[in-house]
Amino acid sequence: MTPTLKTISITALLAGAAPLWAQTDTPATDSETSAQTEQQGQDAQGTQDAAPTGIEAAVPGEDGPDAPATQPAGEAAPATNDAVEGGAQGASSELPAQEGNGDAVGETYISESHGDWNVRCVRTAEGSDPCQLYQLLKDERGNSVAEISLFGLPQNDQVEAGATIITPLETLLTEQLSLSVDGGKQNSYPFTFCAANGCYARVGFTASEVNQFKRGNSALMRIVPAAAPDQMIDLTISLSGFTAGYEAVNAANAGN
Repeated sequence: MTPTLKTISITALLAGAAPLWAQTDTPATDSETSAQTEQQGQDAQGTQDAAPTGIEAAVPGEDGPDAPATQPAGEAAPATNDAVEGGAQGASSELPAQEGNGDAVGETYISESHGDWNVRCVRTAEGSDPCQLYQLLKDERGNSVAEISLFGLPQNDQVEAGATIITPLETLLTEQLSLSVDGGKQNSYPFTFCAANGCYARVGFTASEVNQFKRGNSALMRIVPAAAPDQMIDLTISLSGFTAGYEAVNAANAGN
């Protein structure tokens, strides 16, 4: 039982028991009964006005027999509000970023799409918007699980493209993540860090690996959940539209 539900339950029990506390063991005359009834009504109204209700009530010593049943609303409310705001911020940060219309500086937007890939850019004040090739990865049930963003790098003898892959926080980092194209060799890549919205792998792809993406039909990304290290989660990365999207991203970034 959560503290909130427990608080509400205790409050309800106290409210239901109030008439019993007001009873006496000796018979009362009609006039006394009427006076007692009126007094009970006034007491109950006063108790209702004074006691915090619902989520404002708190039970700091839930298991202690001498603990007070409630605290003033002014003391309990700030902690409750902080918890709600923290939960709301955590839930929103774990969701994929919402695309806007790109009007505001710093806003992410989709400039064009190629097959299963989107060219996602960030609006800048200077107008030289940096772009990446983006795909949201889903499991067999259609749940959003991970995402990959990819972009070309200046000419380099070792790495042609850079990528950022984000997986759930519950990923077993020591097992790394692996990628393979059309059932070929699996290449493993380490995770770089974790943040509130997931765990990040900063990956550098060689020219050979990028060419595999261009020629392939699909890639398989494999991660291992921390809660079940003996199992694996396979996510399909569609390569439909990859070549056109990759060239579009490089062309957009070339003018920046």
